[in-house]
Amino acid sequence: MEISLKAYGKINLGLDVVRRREDGYHEVKMIMQTVDLWDELTFCDVTTDEIVITSDSSELPDVKDNIIYKACRMMKDIYGIDKGVHVTVDKHIPVAAGMAGGSADAAAALKAMNMLFGLNLSDEQLMEHGVKLGADVPYCIMQGTALSEGIGEILTPLPPMPDCLIVIAKPAIGVSTKWVYQNLKVDLLEEHPDIDGMADALKTGDLKGITDRMANVLETVTIPANPVIDSVKKLIAENDSMGVLMSGSGPTVFGIYDNRDKELAQRVVDMLREKDEIQAAYAVSPYNIRRGM
Repeated sequence: MEISLKAYGKINLGLDVVRRREDGYHEVKMIMQTVDLWDELTFCDVTTDEIVITSDSSELPDVKDNIIYKACRMMKDIYGIDKGVHVTVDKHIPVAAGMAGGSADAAAALKAMNMLFGLNLSDEQLMEHGVKLGADVPYCIMQGTALSEGIGEILTPLPPMPDCLIVIAKPAIGVSTKWVYQNLKVDLLEEHPDIDGMADALKTGDLKGITDRMANVLETVTIPANPVIDSVKKLIAENDSMGVLMSGSGPTVFGIYDNRDKELAQRVVDMLREKDEIQAAYAVSPYNIRRGM
């Protein structure tokens, strides 16, 4: 049996860190949005007990450090699956970019294992497994537009983001999420994003109300260590974006454009692709799983 799934990336329209818990985890309050940039994963069950992962990307971690491997192994162990699986990954979401590419791939792996081996698990059950792999995995199972709280596992669906264009630029650097959170001084944060106001703007379909509130407290750590991110933000902002922000722990930057500005958004992408410091640039749209768009 063979199953092919798309693993969609995400951006953070707003990201706040509320506090650092005694166990070292950080409590967050953020609004997540799936975008139509994806990895494609193909899963085949095999008669041996092996988990084999092949990819067109040299950036994926070695097999046993790979989150796809960990997801498949966890499901095999929990449910006593004696067959193995061969996974082929066609990689498009930038690696170590703040777009949850690894978490999206893990979410696809959990869904595929569920389907391949007839486990009949609900999305809620898959999300309970997913949080053991990473805080973004439950969201990547749910997808769409959502308020994320706790360590990222408490998810509240929100109305879809209004139609728009999202210019995405990935500088030619990687950023460790763990390092960023370790160096975040939560108690010293002077400003916090208006996440509640952004949620209200989503409920009324107010794109400007969303872009006016875009903010990410992790920029206070990632940008001083990687000034290229600020340069990319300024370049996009100077080209008439409605709002521009770093996604997640970075280094990916995104700018929002009105749907009527397709030519402008594409010109910005073309300009970004000419820059030596940019590894990848795209113009994408919000993806809403609940309406399949």
